[in-house]
Amino acid sequence: MSRFAPITLAPVALLALGLALGGLAAWAALCYITVFTFFMDRIVAIAAPDDPGVEFPSGRGLSVVLGLVHLPLLWGGIVVLASGSHPLPSALALFVALSLFFGQVSNSNAHELIHAPSRARRRLGVLIYVSLLFGHHVSAHTRVHHVHAASARDPNSARLGEGFWAFAARAWIGSFREGWRAESRLRAGRGGLHPYLVYGAGSVAALALSAALAGGAGVAVHLALAAYAQLQLLLSDYVQHYGLRRAEAAPGRLEPVGPEHSWNAPHGFSAGLMLNAPRHSDHHAAPSRAYPGLRLDRAAMPMLPHSLPVMAVLALVPPIWRRVMDRRARAWSAPAEPR
Repeated sequence: MSRFAPITLAPVALLALGLALGGLAAWAALCYITVFTFFMDRIVAIAAPDDPGVEFPSGRGLSVVLGLVHLPLLWGGIVVLASGSHPLPSALALFVALSLFFGQVSNSNAHELIHAPSRARRRLGVLIYVSLLFGHHVSAHTRVHHVHAASARDPNSARLGEGFWAFAARAWIGSFREGWRAESRLRAGRGGLHPYLVYGAGSVAALALSAALAGGAGVAVHLALAAYAQLQLLLSDYVQHYGLRRAEAAPGRLEPVGPEHSWNAPHGFSAGLMLNAPRHSDHHAAPSRAYPGLRLDRAAMPMLPHSLPVMAVLALVPPIWRRVMDRRARAWSAPAEPR
């Protein structure tokens, strides 16, 4: 765990200091997740080549720790930001740093947890998503995205030429609807509690806790943090499947998801921060494979020209994004078109 633990736990410590002290600690947390990560990606690429991916049991422990610290960071941030105890500049830095941590680290970790074989860890992953008011993503991701990724049937796979802002609205609504349908079909005739009732009740409980801790201001801060974190998740989905499509193997039947159907990034530091989430092709090949074991194959997998966080920033400006990505997406899609 010499790479993942220090990279992911350092921002936890900085955010905790930022909540307690504000000022430079808040700015240090923000700089770590943005500027420091950007430059470390470049340094790590020179100092250490890509590791091949090796699974080890301690990865599970770090994932649980990150899941548990998410909760005090979230509600600690809500209380502190709602109280107005820090000056506005450091409060803004703290808000952005928390949102980026929830969107990039907590989201990547919750994604890891909902694929875990252990029911307890899966429930922790659900709790993280529910706390960010995005519980339906659990069903949409496992029941829809992993079945229909890189096809028109998946609302979270961006079409070639589709701008992020249009995608975000379509993906949020579409994933909510398709996740509901998938869970309803699964439970037809079987009864039992529908997961969407859990997601809804959990979100109401999360907001009620924020109200109890910090009043109406706490609810407003919670909604803002959740919205920013959800934006990060949608950016990740947008970037990682943009313009890639599975061919039709037979009428009405798509070819299996392959390494060529997801964008990947070989940048080591941001991959460590996001628990190897940028190694997306291998995750689709083996969804239950723990994050330390995810592999890269530069020849068989589409590679992003920059790290995943940098590409997410570019995606916010559709003309720049299309200039960078459209020709790359066409190059990877071209072999599948004649089939």
